[in-house]
Amino acid sequence: MTIQIGDRVQVHLDAKFKEHEGWYEGTVFKIEPYSEHRCFYWVRLSAEEQAVLGMVQISVFNPKNIQKLEAPN
Repeated sequence: MTIQIGDRVQVHLDAKFKEHEGWYEGTVFKIEPYSEHRCFYWVRLSAEEQAVLGMVQISVFNPKNIQKLEAPN
């Protein structure tokens, strides 16, 4: 799975987000390399997700916490 800037994704927030644990949609707007094999993916959350979470963007480091969404037909 290759994720690029502009891709629609889902990000998983774990138990430290308490009642907001779960999957949220957004768009990748920046990718910061960390090492040869890992990156920080910066995701701008959708307007609906921003309203629920009270944040506009989030960075995701663990690849198991980000999934690329299929493009609509």
